[in-house]
Amino acid sequence: MALMITEDCISCGACVSECPNDAISQGDLYFVINPERCTECVGFYNKPQCVEVCPVDAIIPNPDHRESHEELLAKKKQLHGE
Repeated sequence: MALMITEDCISCGACVSECPNDAISQGDLYFVINPERCTECVGFYNKPQCVEVCPVDAIIPNPDHRESHEELLAKKKQLHGE
């Protein structure tokens, strides 16, 4: 399942550099996560790094993009050519 950033985001930017897939960018009001690039850090880390560094807990699972561990790993391989 891809992650999403809620309106609780304070636009601090702490999450941006943590994403190994460059899935996080500045939106109109707050940061957003591209679900086509988000792998929840599967294949890189044990936990999503953006969630770990978010000071206001504004990053949650995106209910519109449910994916299994295997699907997330395949997406990681597709994005990084591995």
